[in-house]
Amino acid sequence: MSDTPTIEFPCEYPIKVIADNHPSMRETVLAIVSRHAQGPVEGSVSVKNSRENTYCSVRVSIVATGEAQLRALHQDLIAEPLVRLVL
Repeated sequence: MSDTPTIEFPCEYPIKVIADNHPSMRETVLAIVSRHAQGPVEGSVSVKNSRENTYCSVRVSIVATGEAQLRALHQDLIAEPLVRLVL
């Protein structure tokens, strides 16, 4: 029996992006997400700025359909110059 957890697709999948604080960061993240998923789960998008307003975190949930989709989404998010971390 494998100790590796498995994800059953389709499923709701939360994503958190830490990025430089920029006025268009929310829209940038949503544009990237929209290329890979039907769009965010209704009401799942939130943005929170760091204490010093240097960084922001954008949280969004999608309906994930497979591992390949998640890998491609992660790769595109990391390729964005303002993005520092994707969780």
